[in-house]
Amino acid sequence: MKLANILKAIAHPVRLCIVRGLLDNGERKVTDMQQCLDVPQSTISQHLTRLKAVGIVEGKRNGVEIYYYLVNEDVKSVIKALF
Repeated sequence: MKLANILKAIAHPVRLCIVRGLLDNGERKVTDMQQCLDVPQSTISQHLTRLKAVGIVEGKRNGVEIYYYLVNEDVKSVIKALF
């Protein structure tokens, strides 16, 4: 069931792009993701909240910015297999 929830979380195109970008580029802040994805910052933040809720990403604060990074090894394996 845990893997099914992870797959559901990364099934959305924006979330999949976020996760793939974090895997390819390492930790990123929302403004970096926004430039790459061409969607509003609020949209990215909503998707990051979903990814955090299922344990795929975490964030660390650096001043006023939060840098997000992947923490789930299963997701890393799935993304590598897909791409």
